[in-house]
Amino acid sequence: MTKVGKVVRGRHFRWEGIPTRPYKDESDAFVGVERHVLLGEQSDETALSFVTRYFELAVGGFSTLEQHGHPHAVVVLRGRGTVRLGDEVFDLQPHDVVYVPPNAPHQFRADYDEPLGLLCIVDRKRDRPRAIREARDR
Repeated sequence: MTKVGKVVRGRHFRWEGIPTRPYKDESDAFVGVERHVLLGEQSDETALSFVTRYFELAVGGFSTLEQHGHPHAVVVLRGRGTVRLGDEVFDLQPHDVVYVPPNAPHQFRADYDEPLGLLCIVDRKRDRPRAIREARDR
């Protein structure tokens, strides 16, 4: 029998068989971020050239201010927050779509009174992010 695909059941922004993973190792560059790899890293998903991930930022949480050579496609699934793209900051709400171009400094923040949930799609083969350290707050 040929495998034709799969369905990963989700409820309340959690998915069956998908563990919550640490966002990154270095803990001083971000706060309150969970990562869930939904598709693209399992052995039965090698035909995918991309990885689909869900990030959830707790109230007051933020991702690393970083840049890298690969683009991102991001869809806001829940909550409100902001995204920094270069020197600009944009408000976000559910169903907004964000394009992060290659090498653009970027950071997501749950700076309202609710968690911010993001679906993030990136190439399977990609470079590692480079954190940007700033002497000042934005």
